[in-house]
Formats: sequence, structure tokens, C-alpha cells
Amino acid sequence: MKKNIAIPEMGESVAGGIIAVWLKGDGEAVQEGDELFELETDKATLAIPATASGILTRLAAEGDEVTVGQVVALVDADGSIQTGSASPENGTVQERAQLAAVPDKLLEGLSPLVRRIVIEHGLDPVSIHGAGRGGRITKEDALTALESMIGKKSAPQSAAKTQTRVPMTRLRKIIAENLVLSKQSSAHLTTFNEIDMSAVMDIRKKYRDTFEAQFAVRLGFMSFFAKTCCKALKAFPVANAFIDGEDIVYNNRYNIGVAVSTDRGLIVPVIRDADRKSFAEIEQEILSFVTKAREKKLTPDELSGGTFSITNGGVFGSLLSTPIPTPPQSAILGMHTIQKRPVAVGDEIAIRPMMYVAVSYDHRIMDGKDAVSFLVKIKQLVEDPHQLLLGL
Repeated sequence: MKKNIAIPEMGESVAGGIIAVWLKGDGEAVQEGDELFELETDKATLAIPATASGILTRLAAEGDEVTVGQVVALVDADGSIQTGSASPENGTVQERAQLAAVPDKLLEGLSPLVRRIVIEHGLDPVSIHGAGRGGRITKEDALTALESMIGKKSAPQSAAKTQTRVPMTRLRKIIAENLVLSKQSSAHLTTFNEIDMSAVMDIRKKYRDTFEAQFAVRLGFMSFFAKTCCKALKAFPVANAFIDGEDIVYNNRYNIGVAVSTDRGLIVPVIRDADRKSFAEIEQEILSFVTKAREKKLTPDELSGGTFSITNGGVFGSLLSTPIPTPPQSAILGMHTIQKRPVAVGDEIAIRPMMYVAVSYDHRIMDGKDAVSFLVKIKQLVEDPHQLLLGL
């Protein structure tokens, strides 16, 4: 009896994805629950398990675009193991010759697509760092190694080939499409301010060890800014709204998206109801997001439903930037690096840890006065965080 393996439902906003890598070979015996392949969507990379035990027959290849409900494999409970198409006997004479040049042991565990890249370009699998599950070498790892190898060649050697063309990943395509959509469908403006981080840094210094010992997570800056943004959004609801046709839709929940950088691109998991969560709960959730992002275990639900976003270019040394709101959101806060600078404090000059902040917003829905006042509110709360702690 054959069991269909179809692309499962993954939330209303996800219609499909790309088969990034097969984790089981064609003709291989699998058990129910075994992870068969990784599906890359515009939200996350998911491991799709077998829903039955038996012999696997692939119906789709790595790199194929697939949709929800599409059958991409069969599992035959009564089948016998067949030789997969990745066998060297099924390749061309050139492919078999290339394969012979690479020891079989080094090719074990590689997906057909990665194996092809390694063979065609003479890469050494041992020297490639695998970022996939369990240290598995992914397509991106192989392409990165290829780019590195080409870059190390001298100019005379590479004169005949001065460029390397690699396909964009689905996530990179979606990022590009969303950014262009955001710029084309809204009227972006950005307003700036600077924040004296002394008070927050004093609190972190005083309670850092106690906080970490009690909650098993570090007290970072993001929890302060997430809580601050929730207070500011309640004071300026238009920053938590979006345009739908000819209507303005005001969100009554405060779901804060937090930008996380991965080797595949920037993703924005969402802290739901951040206004109701403690500093510790927010920090724990952020840590969970970062861990899941690295392990490619974030779900589409964790990457959707945001009403406002925060991005922190400061972790990379950014002094100032103009972030782009995530559609359909109308605003985004940009945090930046903290620098000690001379500032006027009353009638005195003092050295303070200062951070430039930026709010980019959709001018169709948010006037400049509201945007400036919104950012000033954030500044006031961060510079006097006791208001957050006292619920003022």
C-alpha cells in the first residue's frame, strides 16, 4: 500500500515553498516520523516527516517549487528497495568520471544536489562547514565554498571567468519582493532622534547577574525597547495600524516583530502580546527565536502576525540607518550602536552612552507630527525606564 507524502498546511499566509534538501534517499527505507526533506518557505525552513513507514519514492527534486497539498513523494509499505537516480551508474560518462575522482566515503550523507556541486567543481567535502541539521552540508554551504574557492584564484587564472552566478534562495527572493513591495506601495519617511542609554545600562549592570540566575537568560536591550514600543503604540495607535484598501485598520494587539539575522537572510519572528509579557518572558522568547532560527526550526506562525517591528543594526556596528517597514505594517523602529559622546546635560558637558534611533513610517497613514511624537515617547521611556517598571 502506497501512502502519499504531500506538502502540509502551514498557515494562511503560506501557499508553498521550495524543496531545499532531501534528507532521505530515493528507494530508502523510512520509518513514520523520520524527517524526509527540508521545505523552504518565505517564512521558515521546515523539516517534513514521513507519515508512514516503508520505501520512499521521490516525486520532486531539490529546488522544485511546490504548493500546499501537492504530493511530492510516496511511501510504499510493501515495496522493495530500488536504486535511486543519484547512483553513478545512471549518470553520464562525464559525471561518472567526475564522481570517480572523489572518494565514495566523502560523498556519503550528501544530498544529490550538493553531491553534484561537489563533483562538478572539485570541492573537498571535508573542508566545507555544514550549517544544516547535524552538521549536514546544505546547498548554500556548497555554494559558499565554491565562491570562496573562486575568490582565492589569482587574476590571471580567473581572467576567463570574472563572475560567478548563483541562484537566489527562496527566502532571499521573498525578502527582495517584500522590500520592493513596501517601497512601491507606501510613502516612506524616516524621523530620527538620540537616546541617552545611561539609565538602562545602570539597571542592566545592577541586576544583570541576579536576572540571569533567576530566569536563565541575559537581560538585553531588546526587552526594554519592546516594552517601550508597546507603551508608545498605545499612546499613538496609528503606528500600530495599517491600510487595507480605503480603510485604516487599528490593531488591538501588540505583536512585536524582532529582526533576526541568519545565514540565509533576515527573518522577523513575532513576540505576541508583548505588552502582557515580562522582561524575562520577552528575553526568553527572543533567545528561543535565535536558537530556532539557527536550527531552521521556526514555524510560519512564529513569523507572521506582527503589528510593529524592531530591527537592531547596532549589533553589526551601524551608527544610523533608515529601516523599511514590513508590509502591511506602517512603522518600524531602528536601533543602532551605542557610542560614548559628549552631550549637554543642563549647563554642563558630560560623556554619555548615546544611541541614534530611527522610525520609518508610512506617511499615507501617519503624519510627521505623530511619527516624531511617537519616537520622542520612546526616547522618554528609555531614558526613564522606571516608568515601565511602575506601569506609568
